[in-house]
Amino acid sequence: MKTDEEASAPSVPAVAPRYLEAAALDASSLVSSESRLARFLAGLPGVDQVGCEQRAAGLATRSIKTASKLRAIDLAISMIDLTTLEGADTQGKVRQLCAKAVRPEPADVTVPSVAAICVYPDLVATARHALRGSSVAVASVATAFPSGRASLAVKLADVRDAVAAGADEVDMVIDRGAFLQGQVGKVAEEIVAVKAACGAAHLKVILETGELATYDNVRRAAWLAMLGGADFVKTSTGKVAPASTLPFALVLLEAVRDFSAVTGRGVGVKVAGGIRTSKDAIRYLVVVNETVGDPWLRPARFRIGASSLLNDLLLQRRKQLTGAYAGHDDVSVE
Repeated sequence: MKTDEEASAPSVPAVAPRYLEAAALDASSLVSSESRLARFLAGLPGVDQVGCEQRAAGLATRSIKTASKLRAIDLAISMIDLTTLEGADTQGKVRQLCAKAVRPEPADVTVPSVAAICVYPDLVATARHALRGSSVAVASVATAFPSGRASLAVKLADVRDAVAAGADEVDMVIDRGAFLQGQVGKVAEEIVAVKAACGAAHLKVILETGELATYDNVRRAAWLAMLGGADFVKTSTGKVAPASTLPFALVLLEAVRDFSAVTGRGVGVKVAGGIRTSKDAIRYLVVVNETVGDPWLRPARFRIGASSLLNDLLLQRRKQLTGAYAGHDDVSVE
């Protein structure tokens, strides 16, 4: 996906000494020593707050060519984790959402399926059954979502229940209180234990960026999650304001880019919370393209957690194909 402006290929900055240390150390060795881990995280380069926000704002003004817009919309649809995380969720609502996930536009088979359905652990089995035979994954939040305030034993039981019910992916929340108090060893221990409990399921680690106070903390939390074995780092639960923002996403994308350059392991990014329109989604795709490039422009490396976004993408898709806006009554409302 090319922007209207001439875009240079994303470049990896000069690798800082602490990054070189990550390459030299086995991740399990690093996370097993709280003092060594704390020194490593403290040594990561700081984030230029003004520069980060200016770059994010500049990228948000980029537009994509009309010919590329339909492809961008389809790409965004394919990256959605279609989410329902309400206390009033029912099996019927989840089945309806699963049907929409597989065939977002029943009358148009060219519309791609979404990447995953995201539900609470007790509804995983319902989603698993409804999605049988499809390419749509089942994701489950866990570890006392959204607060993360529970014992490790309770968190691991939460994960095991979700995986036993058929979850392909687990979205865990870190203990933000422990992280902000400097207890990085405790946070790392939980991530490592949850990763082990996931088995073959992919692990997304929610940082809750809006509670981490600084971009430096967001970068450190991202590296902590990746060293602990995260397959994805995720901005937020969507239950705390601010949720996902372009600057937060930029910090995470730079972190996974640098981690990949040093360790050779690719980690995905998931943004969630407050992403409701096609314009929002395309802005994130531009930031992905300009920061990490094509390897991350696929559902295996980038996800958008959302509930209402899909409907707006479908409306904008019809506009691209027909030249006229469809009414909101023309798409299902969950």
